[in-house]
Amino acid sequence: MKIIAIGRNYIEHAKELNNPIPKEPMFFMKPETAIIKNNKPFFYPDFSKDIHYETEIVLVINKVGKNIEPKFAHRYFDEIALGIDFTARDLQQVCKEKGKPWEIAKAFDGAAPISESIYKNKFEDLSNLNFSLEINDQLVQQGNTRDMIFTYDVLIAYVSKFVTLKIGDLIYTGTPAGVGPVKIGDRLVGKIENTVLLDFLIK
Repeated sequence: MKIIAIGRNYIEHAKELNNPIPKEPMFFMKPETAIIKNNKPFFYPDFSKDIHYETEIVLVINKVGKNIEPKFAHRYFDEIALGIDFTARDLQQVCKEKGKPWEIAKAFDGAAPISESIYKNKFEDLSNLNFSLEINDQLVQQGNTRDMIFTYDVLIAYVSKFVTLKIGDLIYTGTPAGVGPVKIGDRLVGKIENTVLLDFLIK
């Protein structure tokens, strides 16, 4: 199983980090050890002082595919989930300044909490999904999938040109504006529409 994370897929998020709007999808990878399931806590690592949350809709791949055409891409996932792409923003900034890869800022252990998955047919319109994150009962991030720059089908088709998708792979589809830091003691609650899917602590 691999985690494929899409960067800068919401215009306002790209703007808030002073990044250019991408002309095509950009992605990076996280290892399986980044996954946290069952709302287990996230343990703040000692190598960073600026860990940020990024709340994302996650696609759960259900079949093997390579060079998938966009018109067939919807057949490659039956379930979605809610995930957090934790980012060591201080390390990421150093990597950017030195032209280094981002793995130490994005791929560390525990950097990809994920909820249980839900069958996509339970939602009326996947291209118009509200999702949100609260920290200590305060709404900090709210997005809707209609604001994605690249749709699910485009993302699946694009990634599959370079990387064969396999059953159980996860595609984190990008985060809206409103990212920010977490601290020890915070409680994070994430929702799709009005359903709570994530509820865990920072320790």
